Amino acid sequence: MTDAHVTDSVHRRTLAVGLVLSTSLVAFEVTSVLTALPTISDELDGDSLYGATLAAYMLANLVGLVASGEQADRHGPRRPFIVCITVFVIGLVVAGIANDMVIVLLGRIVQGAGAGGLAPITFALIGRVWPADGRATILAWVSAGWVLPSLVAPGLAGWITNEIDWRWVFIGIAPLAIITALVVVSAMGSLPIDPHLSSARDRSSRVPLALGLALGVGLVIGGVQSPDAAVAVVSTAVGVTVAMTSFRRLMPPGTLRARPGLPAILACRSLATAAFLGADSFIPLAADRIHGASATVQGFVIIGAALAWSVGSALSSRRDSPERDLARTSRGGFLLLIIGLAGVLPVLSADWSLLTTFFTWCIAGLGMGLLFVPTSAAALEYADSGTEGTIGSQINLADNVGFALMGGLGGATVAASDRTQWPLSHALASNLIMAILFGFLGLLLARRISRRGSSGNMVHADN
Repeated sequence: MTDAHVTDSVHRRTLAVGLVLSTSLVAFEVTSVLTALPTISDELDGDSLYGATLAAYMLANLVGLVASGEQADRHGPRRPFIVCITVFVIGLVVAGIANDMVIVLLGRIVQGAGAGGLAPITFALIGRVWPADGRATILAWVSAGWVLPSLVAPGLAGWITNEIDWRWVFIGIAPLAIITALVVVSAMGSLPIDPHLSSARDRSSRVPLALGLALGVGLVIGGVQSPDAAVAVVSTAVGVTVAMTSFRRLMPPGTLRARPGLPAILACRSLATAAFLGADSFIPLAADRIHGASATVQGFVIIGAALAWSVGSALSSRRDSPERDLARTSRGGFLLLIIGLAGVLPVLSADWSLLTTFFTWCIAGLGMGLLFVPTSAAALEYADSGTEGTIGSQINLADNVGFALMGGLGGATVAASDRTQWPLSHALASNLIMAILFGFLGLLLARRISRRGSSGNMVHADN
Protein backbone atom coordinates (compact mmCIF):
# COMPACT_ATOMS: atom_id res chain seq x y z
CA MET A 1 0.00 0.00 0.00
CA THR A 2 1.31 3.47 -0.90
CA ASP A 3 0.73 6.07 1.81
CA ALA A 4 -0.16 9.64 0.78
CA HIS A 5 1.53 12.21 2.96
CA VAL A 6 0.76 15.81 3.77
CA THR A 7 3.77 17.72 2.50
CA ASP A 8 3.46 20.54 5.00
CA SER A 9 4.05 19.38 8.59
CA VAL A 10 2.02 22.34 9.86
CA HIS A 11 -1.01 21.04 7.97
CA ARG A 12 -0.47 17.58 9.44
CA ARG A 13 -0.38 18.97 12.97
CA THR A 14 -3.47 21.03 12.22
CA LEU A 15 -5.21 17.95 10.88
CA ALA A 16 -4.27 16.04 14.04
CA VAL A 17 -5.82 18.79 16.17
CA GLY A 18 -8.92 18.74 13.97
CA LEU A 19 -9.35 14.98 14.27
CA VAL A 20 -9.08 15.14 18.06
CA LEU A 21 -11.61 18.00 18.07
CA SER A 22 -13.91 15.95 15.86
CA THR A 23 -13.81 13.05 18.30
CA SER A 24 -14.31 15.38 21.27
CA LEU A 25 -17.26 16.98 19.50
CA VAL A 26 -19.08 13.66 19.21
CA ALA A 27 -18.11 12.75 22.78
CA PHE A 28 -19.51 16.03 24.12
CA GLU A 29 -22.73 15.47 22.21
CA VAL A 30 -23.19 11.88 23.39
CA THR A 31 -22.43 12.51 27.09
CA SER A 32 -24.30 15.83 27.25
CA VAL A 33 -27.49 14.53 25.67
CA LEU A 34 -27.50 11.43 27.90
CA THR A 35 -27.39 13.79 30.88
CA ALA A 36 -30.18 16.02 29.62
CA LEU A 37 -32.44 13.35 28.13
CA PRO A 38 -34.36 12.46 31.35
CA THR A 39 -35.33 16.13 31.77
CA ILE A 40 -36.23 16.43 28.09
CA SER A 41 -38.42 13.34 28.31
CA ASP A 42 -40.13 14.62 31.45
CA GLU A 43 -40.82 18.10 30.05
CA LEU A 44 -42.13 16.82 26.72
CA ASP A 45 -44.02 13.89 28.24
CA GLY A 46 -41.95 11.53 26.12
CA ASP A 47 -41.16 8.56 28.34
CA SER A 48 -42.69 6.22 25.76
CA LEU A 49 -40.05 7.35 23.25
CA TYR A 50 -37.09 7.50 25.66
CA GLY A 51 -35.64 4.14 24.64
CA ALA A 52 -36.44 4.73 20.97
CA THR A 53 -34.50 7.99 21.08
CA LEU A 54 -31.39 6.15 22.27
CA ALA A 55 -31.80 3.26 19.84
CA ALA A 56 -32.56 5.48 16.83
CA TYR A 57 -29.32 7.40 17.31
CA MET A 58 -27.30 4.18 17.32
CA LEU A 59 -29.08 2.73 14.28
CA ALA A 60 -28.63 5.93 12.27
CA ASN A 61 -24.99 5.83 13.35
CA LEU A 62 -24.61 2.43 11.66
CA VAL A 63 -25.90 3.77 8.35
CA GLY A 64 -23.87 6.96 8.55
CA LEU A 65 -20.56 5.25 9.13
CA VAL A 66 -20.98 2.91 6.16
CA ALA A 67 -22.16 5.70 3.84
CA SER A 68 -19.35 8.10 4.77
CA GLY A 69 -16.64 5.45 4.49
CA GLU A 70 -17.89 4.59 1.02
CA GLN A 71 -17.98 8.23 -0.04
CA ALA A 72 -14.50 8.87 1.35
CA ASP A 73 -13.18 6.08 -0.88
CA ARG A 74 -15.07 7.35 -3.93
CA HIS A 75 -14.56 11.09 -3.67
CA GLY A 76 -11.93 11.67 -0.99
CA PRO A 77 -12.59 12.65 2.64
CA ARG A 78 -13.36 16.36 2.18
CA ARG A 79 -16.84 16.12 0.67
CA PRO A 80 -18.28 13.47 3.05
CA PHE A 81 -16.75 15.26 6.05
CA ILE A 82 -18.50 18.52 5.15
CA VAL A 83 -21.76 16.63 4.56
CA CYS A 84 -21.50 14.79 7.90
CA ILE A 85 -20.79 17.96 9.89
CA THR A 86 -23.67 19.73 8.13
CA VAL A 87 -26.07 16.87 8.84
CA PHE A 88 -24.89 16.75 12.44
CA VAL A 89 -25.54 20.49 12.95
CA ILE A 90 -28.97 20.21 11.34
CA GLY A 91 -29.82 17.42 13.78
CA LEU A 92 -28.70 19.58 16.71
CA VAL A 93 -30.91 22.46 15.59
CA VAL A 94 -33.92 20.22 14.97
CA ALA A 95 -33.68 18.72 18.47
CA GLY A 96 -32.90 22.10 20.00
CA ILE A 97 -36.10 23.75 18.75
CA ALA A 98 -38.32 20.72 19.38
CA ASN A 99 -41.57 21.08 21.32
CA ASP A 100 -42.44 17.41 21.00
CA MET A 101 -40.51 14.24 21.77
CA VAL A 102 -41.13 12.99 18.24
CA ILE A 103 -39.15 15.96 16.91
CA VAL A 104 -36.36 15.24 19.38
CA LEU A 105 -36.37 11.67 18.07
CA LEU A 106 -36.06 12.92 14.48
CA GLY A 107 -33.25 15.24 15.50
CA ARG A 108 -31.39 12.37 17.17
CA ILE A 109 -31.70 10.28 13.99
CA VAL A 110 -30.12 13.08 11.96
CA GLN A 111 -27.42 13.62 14.61
CA GLY A 112 -26.64 9.91 14.66
CA ALA A 113 -26.20 9.76 10.90
CA GLY A 114 -23.86 12.76 10.93
CA ALA A 115 -21.85 11.72 13.98
CA GLY A 116 -21.51 8.14 12.76
CA GLY A 117 -20.05 9.35 9.49
CA LEU A 118 -17.18 11.22 11.17
CA ALA A 119 -15.41 8.16 12.60
CA PRO A 120 -14.62 6.32 9.32
CA ILE A 121 -13.44 9.57 7.77
CA THR A 122 -11.03 9.95 10.69
CA PHE A 123 -9.65 6.47 10.00
CA ALA A 124 -9.49 7.16 6.26
CA LEU A 125 -7.48 10.33 6.87
CA ILE A 126 -5.13 8.58 9.27
CA GLY A 127 -4.64 5.78 6.74
CA ARG A 128 -3.85 8.23 3.93
CA VAL A 129 -1.83 10.87 5.79
CA TRP A 130 0.18 9.07 8.49
CA PRO A 131 2.78 6.39 7.77
CA ALA A 132 2.24 3.00 9.40
CA ASP A 133 4.75 3.64 12.17
CA GLY A 134 3.02 6.89 13.17
CA ARG A 135 -0.59 5.76 13.23
CA ALA A 136 -0.60 4.36 16.75
CA THR A 137 0.34 7.75 18.15
CA ILE A 138 -2.37 9.71 16.35
CA LEU A 139 -4.92 6.98 17.17
CA ALA A 140 -4.03 7.34 20.85
CA TRP A 141 -4.56 11.10 20.63
CA VAL A 142 -7.89 10.62 18.89
CA SER A 143 -8.93 8.13 21.59
CA ALA A 144 -7.97 10.71 24.23
CA GLY A 145 -10.53 13.02 22.66
CA TRP A 146 -13.12 11.27 24.85
CA VAL A 147 -11.41 12.13 28.14
CA LEU A 148 -12.28 15.81 28.62
CA PRO A 149 -15.91 15.40 27.50
CA SER A 150 -16.31 12.44 29.86
CA LEU A 151 -15.09 14.60 32.75
CA VAL A 152 -16.75 17.91 31.92
CA ALA A 153 -19.81 17.32 29.73
CA PRO A 154 -22.16 15.62 32.24
CA GLY A 155 -21.74 18.38 34.84
CA LEU A 156 -21.90 21.18 32.28
CA ALA A 157 -24.94 19.69 30.56
CA GLY A 158 -26.65 19.23 33.92
CA TRP A 159 -26.02 22.87 34.85
CA ILE A 160 -27.28 24.13 31.48
CA THR A 161 -30.37 21.94 31.74
CA ASN A 162 -31.20 23.08 35.27
CA GLU A 163 -30.20 26.75 35.10
CA ILE A 164 -30.82 27.76 31.46
CA ASP A 165 -32.72 25.40 29.15
CA TRP A 166 -32.06 21.89 27.90
CA ARG A 167 -32.34 23.17 24.31
CA TRP A 168 -28.97 24.86 24.71
CA VAL A 169 -27.39 21.46 25.29
CA PHE A 170 -28.05 20.84 21.59
CA ILE A 171 -27.73 24.35 20.17
CA GLY A 172 -24.61 25.12 22.20
CA ILE A 173 -22.71 22.30 20.49
CA ALA A 174 -23.39 23.65 16.98
CA PRO A 175 -20.71 26.41 17.11
CA LEU A 176 -18.16 23.81 18.25
CA ALA A 177 -19.07 21.71 15.21
CA ILE A 178 -18.53 24.66 12.87
CA ILE A 179 -15.13 25.48 14.42
CA THR A 180 -14.10 21.82 14.12
CA ALA A 181 -15.16 21.77 10.47
CA LEU A 182 -13.09 24.85 9.68
CA VAL A 183 -9.98 23.35 11.28
CA VAL A 184 -10.28 19.96 9.57
CA VAL A 185 -11.28 21.25 6.13
CA SER A 186 -8.45 23.79 6.10
CA ALA A 187 -5.95 21.06 6.98
CA MET A 188 -7.34 18.76 4.30
CA GLY A 189 -6.52 21.42 1.72
CA SER A 190 -3.02 19.97 1.39
CA LEU A 191 -4.13 16.41 0.72
CA PRO A 192 -3.07 15.12 -2.70
CA ILE A 193 -5.64 13.58 -5.03
CA ASP A 194 -5.66 9.81 -4.63
CA PRO A 195 -5.44 8.22 -8.10
CA HIS A 196 -7.30 5.14 -6.83
CA LEU A 197 -10.53 7.04 -6.10
CA SER A 198 -11.84 6.39 -9.59
CA SER A 199 -11.69 2.62 -9.07
CA ALA A 200 -13.58 2.98 -5.79
CA ARG A 201 -16.47 4.58 -7.69
CA ASP A 202 -16.94 1.37 -9.66
CA ARG A 203 -17.86 -0.65 -6.57
CA SER A 204 -21.51 -1.24 -5.75
CA SER A 205 -22.97 0.81 -2.92
CA ARG A 206 -22.99 -0.72 0.55
CA VAL A 207 -25.60 1.68 1.94
CA PRO A 208 -28.56 -0.71 1.28
CA LEU A 209 -26.71 -3.33 3.34
CA ALA A 210 -26.23 -0.78 6.13
CA LEU A 211 -29.95 -0.02 6.08
CA GLY A 212 -30.64 -3.75 6.29
CA LEU A 213 -28.27 -4.07 9.24
CA ALA A 214 -29.92 -1.16 11.05
CA LEU A 215 -33.36 -2.65 10.41
CA GLY A 216 -32.26 -6.07 11.65
CA VAL A 217 -30.61 -4.71 14.78
CA GLY A 218 -33.66 -2.59 15.49
CA LEU A 219 -35.94 -5.62 15.22
CA VAL A 220 -33.69 -7.59 17.56
CA ILE A 221 -33.59 -4.81 20.16
CA GLY A 222 -37.35 -4.41 19.97
CA GLY A 223 -37.91 -8.16 20.06
CA VAL A 224 -35.78 -9.00 23.10
CA GLN A 225 -37.47 -6.24 25.08
CA SER A 226 -41.04 -7.00 24.03
CA PRO A 227 -43.37 -8.25 26.80
CA ASP A 228 -45.34 -10.26 24.22
CA ALA A 229 -43.67 -13.65 23.78
CA ALA A 230 -44.92 -14.18 20.21
CA VAL A 231 -43.81 -10.72 19.10
CA ALA A 232 -40.46 -11.21 20.84
CA VAL A 233 -39.76 -14.50 19.07
CA VAL A 234 -40.83 -13.36 15.59
CA SER A 235 -39.16 -9.95 15.78
CA THR A 236 -35.92 -11.37 17.16
CA ALA A 237 -35.77 -14.20 14.63
CA VAL A 238 -36.44 -11.94 11.65
CA GLY A 239 -34.05 -9.32 13.02
CA VAL A 240 -31.21 -11.79 13.51
CA THR A 241 -31.66 -13.14 9.98
CA VAL A 242 -31.70 -9.70 8.35
CA ALA A 243 -28.87 -8.33 10.50
CA MET A 244 -26.58 -11.34 10.02
CA THR A 245 -27.12 -11.36 6.25
CA SER A 246 -26.20 -7.69 5.97
CA PHE A 247 -23.36 -7.88 8.47
CA ARG A 248 -21.65 -10.74 6.66
CA ARG A 249 -21.67 -8.80 3.38
CA LEU A 250 -20.49 -5.57 4.99
CA MET A 251 -17.53 -7.17 6.74
CA PRO A 252 -14.54 -9.09 5.32
CA PRO A 253 -15.20 -12.79 4.58
CA GLY A 254 -14.66 -14.93 7.65
CA THR A 255 -15.39 -12.26 10.27
CA LEU A 256 -18.06 -14.33 12.02
CA ARG A 257 -15.55 -17.22 12.20
CA ALA A 258 -12.73 -14.89 13.25
CA ARG A 259 -10.52 -16.04 10.39
CA PRO A 260 -6.86 -15.09 11.00
CA GLY A 261 -5.97 -11.55 10.00
CA LEU A 262 -8.38 -8.65 9.60
CA PRO A 263 -11.53 -10.76 10.25
CA ALA A 264 -10.13 -11.82 13.65
CA ILE A 265 -9.28 -8.21 14.50
CA LEU A 266 -12.84 -7.09 13.77
CA ALA A 267 -14.44 -10.04 15.57
CA CYS A 268 -12.35 -9.37 18.67
CA ARG A 269 -13.21 -5.68 18.56
CA SER A 270 -16.92 -6.54 18.65
CA LEU A 271 -16.39 -8.88 21.58
CA ALA A 272 -14.26 -6.38 23.50
CA THR A 273 -16.83 -3.61 23.03
CA ALA A 274 -19.69 -5.88 24.06
CA ALA A 275 -17.79 -7.04 27.15
CA PHE A 276 -16.79 -3.56 28.28
CA LEU A 277 -20.17 -1.93 27.70
CA GLY A 278 -21.86 -4.92 29.31
CA ALA A 279 -20.63 -3.50 32.60
CA ASP A 280 -19.99 0.19 31.86
CA SER A 281 -23.62 0.72 30.83
CA PHE A 282 -25.05 -0.91 33.94
CA ILE A 283 -22.65 -0.11 36.81
CA PRO A 284 -24.32 3.33 37.26
CA LEU A 285 -27.70 1.61 37.44
CA ALA A 286 -26.37 -0.69 40.19
CA ALA A 287 -24.94 2.32 42.02
CA ASP A 288 -28.35 4.01 41.86
CA ARG A 289 -30.73 1.16 42.64
CA ILE A 290 -28.61 -0.99 44.94
CA HIS A 291 -26.40 1.61 46.67
CA GLY A 292 -28.69 4.65 46.46
CA ALA A 293 -25.86 6.77 45.06
CA SER A 294 -26.41 10.24 43.64
CA ALA A 295 -26.08 10.95 39.92
CA THR A 296 -22.65 12.49 40.55
CA VAL A 297 -21.39 9.38 42.32
CA GLN A 298 -22.86 7.14 39.62
CA GLY A 299 -20.79 8.94 37.01
CA PHE A 300 -17.70 8.96 39.21
CA VAL A 301 -17.73 5.17 39.58
CA ILE A 302 -17.12 4.63 35.87
CA ILE A 303 -15.15 7.76 34.94
CA GLY A 304 -11.89 6.17 36.06
CA ALA A 305 -12.19 3.57 33.32
CA ALA A 306 -12.29 6.31 30.67
CA LEU A 307 -9.12 7.82 32.08
CA ALA A 308 -7.44 4.42 32.33
CA TRP A 309 -8.46 3.72 28.72
CA SER A 310 -6.54 6.83 27.65
CA VAL A 311 -3.53 5.75 29.70
CA GLY A 312 -3.63 2.34 28.04
CA SER A 313 -3.90 3.96 24.62
CA ALA A 314 -0.87 6.14 25.33
CA LEU A 315 1.16 3.17 26.56
CA SER A 316 0.22 1.00 23.60
CA SER A 317 1.05 3.76 21.11
CA ARG A 318 4.57 4.00 22.48
CA ARG A 319 5.12 0.27 22.42
CA ASP A 320 3.29 -0.61 19.21
CA SER A 321 5.46 -1.52 16.24
CA PRO A 322 5.18 -3.83 13.21
CA GLU A 323 7.50 -6.26 14.97
CA ARG A 324 5.50 -6.44 18.18
CA ASP A 325 3.37 -9.53 18.77
CA LEU A 326 -0.11 -8.08 18.19
CA ALA A 327 -1.89 -11.24 19.32
CA ARG A 328 -0.03 -11.23 22.64
CA THR A 329 -0.83 -7.56 23.21
CA SER A 330 -4.50 -8.21 22.43
CA ARG A 331 -4.64 -11.17 24.79
CA GLY A 332 -3.14 -8.99 27.51
CA GLY A 333 -5.85 -6.41 26.92
CA PHE A 334 -8.59 -9.04 27.10
CA LEU A 335 -7.09 -10.50 30.28
CA LEU A 336 -7.16 -7.11 32.03
CA LEU A 337 -10.72 -6.61 30.79
CA ILE A 338 -11.80 -9.93 32.30
CA ILE A 339 -10.08 -9.12 35.60
CA GLY A 340 -11.86 -5.78 35.70
CA LEU A 341 -15.22 -7.38 34.93
CA ALA A 342 -14.77 -9.97 37.66
CA GLY A 343 -13.69 -7.23 40.03
CA VAL A 344 -16.92 -5.26 39.65
CA LEU A 345 -19.25 -8.21 40.29
CA PRO A 346 -19.42 -7.40 44.04
CA VAL A 347 -20.98 -4.01 43.21
CA LEU A 348 -24.26 -5.94 43.21
CA SER A 349 -23.98 -6.14 47.00
CA ALA A 350 -25.13 -3.08 48.93
CA ASP A 351 -22.29 -3.67 51.41
CA TRP A 352 -19.58 -3.32 48.75
CA SER A 353 -17.60 -0.10 48.46
CA LEU A 354 -18.22 1.91 45.29
CA LEU A 355 -14.70 3.32 45.65
CA THR A 356 -13.36 -0.22 45.26
CA THR A 357 -15.50 -0.64 42.16
CA PHE A 358 -13.99 2.57 40.80
CA PHE A 359 -10.47 1.13 41.03
CA THR A 360 -11.32 -2.37 39.78
CA TRP A 361 -13.17 -0.94 36.78
CA CYS A 362 -10.06 1.10 35.93
CA ILE A 363 -8.33 -2.23 35.24
CA ALA A 364 -10.87 -2.96 32.49
CA GLY A 365 -10.41 0.51 31.02
CA LEU A 366 -6.65 0.00 30.92
CA GLY A 367 -7.17 -3.29 29.07
CA MET A 368 -9.38 -1.61 26.48
CA GLY A 369 -6.77 1.07 25.86
CA LEU A 370 -4.04 -1.52 25.39
CA LEU A 371 -6.28 -3.44 22.99
CA PHE A 372 -7.87 -0.76 20.84
CA VAL A 373 -4.96 1.32 19.50
CA PRO A 374 -2.82 -1.60 18.22
CA THR A 375 -5.80 -3.34 16.63
CA SER A 376 -6.94 -0.09 14.96
CA ALA A 377 -3.46 0.50 13.56
CA ALA A 378 -3.16 -3.13 12.43
CA ALA A 379 -6.58 -3.02 10.73
CA LEU A 380 -5.54 0.04 8.74
CA GLU A 381 -2.57 -1.93 7.41
CA TYR A 382 -5.08 -4.02 5.44
CA ALA A 383 -6.35 -0.95 3.58
CA ASP A 384 -5.15 -0.55 0.01
CA SER A 385 -5.25 2.92 -1.54
CA GLY A 386 -8.88 3.83 -2.13
CA THR A 387 -10.21 1.47 0.57
CA GLU A 388 -9.23 3.36 3.75
CA GLY A 389 -12.79 4.57 4.23
CA THR A 390 -14.21 1.06 3.89
CA ILE A 391 -11.75 -0.35 6.42
CA GLY A 392 -12.50 2.57 8.75
CA SER A 393 -16.23 1.89 8.50
CA GLN A 394 -15.65 -1.83 9.19
CA ILE A 395 -13.64 -1.06 12.33
CA ASN A 396 -16.37 1.21 13.66
CA LEU A 397 -19.10 -1.16 12.51
CA ALA A 398 -17.49 -3.92 14.57
CA ASP A 399 -17.50 -1.67 17.64
CA ASN A 400 -21.11 -0.54 17.10
CA VAL A 401 -22.38 -4.08 16.63
CA GLY A 402 -20.71 -5.04 19.90
CA PHE A 403 -22.44 -2.12 21.59
CA ALA A 404 -25.80 -3.07 20.06
CA LEU A 405 -25.37 -6.71 21.03
CA MET A 406 -24.80 -6.02 24.71
CA GLY A 407 -27.22 -3.12 24.76
CA GLY A 408 -29.99 -5.34 23.44
CA LEU A 409 -29.25 -8.31 25.67
CA GLY A 410 -28.55 -6.19 28.74
CA GLY A 411 -31.59 -4.03 28.16
CA ALA A 412 -33.72 -7.17 27.85
CA THR A 413 -32.66 -8.45 31.29
CA VAL A 414 -33.38 -5.08 32.92
CA ALA A 415 -36.76 -4.89 31.16
CA ALA A 416 -37.57 -8.44 32.31
CA SER A 417 -36.72 -7.48 35.86
CA ASP A 418 -39.01 -4.46 35.63
CA ARG A 419 -41.93 -6.58 34.37
CA THR A 420 -41.52 -9.54 36.69
CA GLN A 421 -40.45 -10.45 40.21
CA TRP A 422 -36.91 -11.18 39.05
CA PRO A 423 -34.59 -9.05 41.24
CA LEU A 424 -32.66 -6.33 39.45
CA SER A 425 -29.45 -7.51 41.07
CA HIS A 426 -29.90 -10.90 39.37
CA ALA A 427 -30.56 -9.24 36.02
CA LEU A 428 -27.41 -7.14 36.36
CA ALA A 429 -25.45 -10.20 37.44
CA SER A 430 -26.57 -11.90 34.22
CA ASN A 431 -25.25 -8.94 32.24
CA LEU A 432 -21.87 -9.03 33.96
CA ILE A 433 -21.57 -12.79 33.46
CA MET A 434 -22.42 -12.40 29.76
CA ALA A 435 -19.77 -9.69 29.53
CA ILE A 436 -17.18 -11.96 31.15
CA LEU A 437 -18.06 -14.74 28.69
CA PHE A 438 -17.60 -12.33 25.77
CA GLY A 439 -14.24 -11.41 27.26
CA PHE A 440 -13.12 -15.04 27.51
CA LEU A 441 -14.24 -15.70 23.93
CA GLY A 442 -12.22 -12.69 22.80
CA LEU A 443 -9.22 -13.97 24.76
CA LEU A 444 -9.42 -17.29 22.93
CA LEU A 445 -9.84 -15.73 19.49
CA ALA A 446 -7.16 -13.07 19.98
CA ARG A 447 -4.46 -15.58 19.06
CA ARG A 448 -5.77 -15.35 15.47
CA ILE A 449 -5.11 -11.61 15.30
CA SER A 450 -2.21 -10.74 13.01
CA ARG A 451 -0.78 -7.90 10.99
CA ARG A 452 -1.02 -7.78 7.23
CA GLY A 453 1.43 -10.12 5.56
CA SER A 454 2.12 -12.18 8.69
CA SER A 455 -0.84 -14.56 8.58
CA GLY A 456 -0.67 -15.88 5.03
CA ASN A 457 -4.20 -14.64 4.47
CA MET A 458 -4.74 -11.46 2.50
CA VAL A 459 -8.17 -10.08 3.30
CA HIS A 460 -9.57 -7.41 1.02
CA ALA A 461 -12.16 -4.81 1.85
CA ASP A 462 -14.56 -5.85 -0.85
CA ASN A 463 -16.79 -8.90 -0.51
